[in-house]
Amino acid sequence: MRIVIADDAAILRDGLAHLLTARGHEVVASVGDARGLRVAVDGHRPDVAVIDIRMPPTHTDEGLRAAIELRRDHPGLGILLFSQYVETRYATDLLAGSPAGVGYLLKERVGDIDDFVDALHRVASGGTALDPEVVGHLLNAGRQGVGALTPREREVLGLMAEGRTNAAIAKTLVVSDRAVEKHIANIFLKLGLAPSGDDHRRVLAVLRYLGA
Repeated sequence: MRIVIADDAAILRDGLAHLLTARGHEVVASVGDARGLRVAVDGHRPDVAVIDIRMPPTHTDEGLRAAIELRRDHPGLGILLFSQYVETRYATDLLAGSPAGVGYLLKERVGDIDDFVDALHRVASGGTALDPEVVGHLLNAGRQGVGALTPREREVLGLMAEGRTNAAIAKTLVVSDRAVEKHIANIFLKLGLAPSGDDHRRVLAVLRYLGA
């Protein structure tokens, strides 16, 4: 197989490349961010891409959104998400058309490199490889909403509903601006509010909160 690896953890990225090369596969590119991933796939046309979900700059869902774009632009490309997180919103979008050639494995639940390589083969050949825990989260995704938010995320959303800025929220909760940004990013993810040029996600999140 010709493989592209995208993971911001250099040690994991290089270790995985070494293991796959030792088993006779060709790692044509190994990158640390979503932009590098897109460039590598466009340039090398691999059989499959191993993609972490959270990568620079925000470490939220860059890898998953890049996977959806690659799926659209390179229909024959196998996509194997390899992460320690389960992100249901975009994963559902990725699988919506057809799960053929898509995999989603959790890093901490892969105990055998041969099992990982087998999953990679299945995905590259048009099959599917989904961790049972991921499947469980996807099945429950339709029931998620404001009720899925943590108490702190509810506090942040409540202050957003009051019209507070990020700086004002940070001051009220005695946390950093960066912490507030992360909470808001999680709120958008859990409420299924994808980036859009037509809709203001902050307003939509508040409307969901008030409706609940």
